[in-house]
This record gives sequence, C-alpha cells and structure tokens, in this order.
Amino acid sequence: MEHISKEQKQLIEEVGLMLEERSDLSPLAARIYAALILSCYDGLSFDNIIQITQASKSSVSSNINVLIQLHYIEYYTKPGDRKRYFRTSRFYIMNTMEQHLFTIDKELEIVQKINTFNKANNPDKFKNEKYLGSLFEEYLKDQREKITSKLKKITDFQNQA
Repeated sequence: MEHISKEQKQLIEEVGLMLEERSDLSPLAARIYAALILSCYDGLSFDNIIQITQASKSSVSSNINVLIQLHYIEYYTKPGDRKRYFRTSRFYIMNTMEQHLFTIDKELEIVQKINTFNKANNPDKFKNEKYLGSLFEEYLKDQREKITSKLKKITDFQNQA
C-alpha cells in the first residue's frame, strides 16, 4: 500500500494542474502522470495508483491506457508477480520538450504571419511596432534553438546508456 505525505499530495495536485493545461490531459490522467513523475524509478502498481488518485478502477485503467498510447508512461512486470507496475517512460522528458518545441513553432508561425500582415495592411502600425514584433520573433527562435540543442544532448546521452 502506497502511503503518501500531505506534501506529496499537494505536489501531485500542482503538477497535475500544470500537466492538464500544458499537455491537454484529462484531470485524472494528469494526476496519474504527476504521481508517476514523483514516484521512485520502480513506479507504482495499479492498486497504488487507485489509492493515490481515489478514482475508480475503470477510470484509472482508461487514463493509464491513454498515457501509455501517448508514450508518457510504460508498464512492466516483475518475475513471479502478476501485477503490472507503471512508471514514466524513459522518453517523458523528451516528450515534454518536444511538445514545448511544437508550441513555440506554432507561435513563431503566427507571429511571422502577423508581422507580414501588418507590414502589408497596416504599414504605420508595422513601422511603429516592427521592433517589438522582431524582438518577440527573435525570442521564439532563441527558445527553439535552445530546446533543439538540449534535445540533441538528451538523445546523445540516451544513446550512450
């Protein structure tokens, strides 16, 4: 039986809220994922997850299946034990960074369209605000470059392991 502290419950809730918003996960899936992020490498059994989330077996099962399909979590079994144990996928950090990169790319695309539109249709506004639009575009490109660089380092690290 998995006993968790009040502090861990609060952190699961905080991380869950962030994951729910950022990753477009259901509230339960986000909290399951948060609990697994905060668990040891051995992860949690299905029963542990039910106890932590206080959700029904069917709801937990459905949300676990979604997280597995998204490659956020994985399961394994122990020899001689019929239980399935769940833990974060070894790719969860990469998944998170790739999601962030996708968001930056979409935002960069929109900013470029706005700048192009204003240049053609609102020349006075473009002239007065060009520097601000360019600064934001530069910021997004810098973020994209940093994330891409870190993703390469993660890939190199995983290939060494």
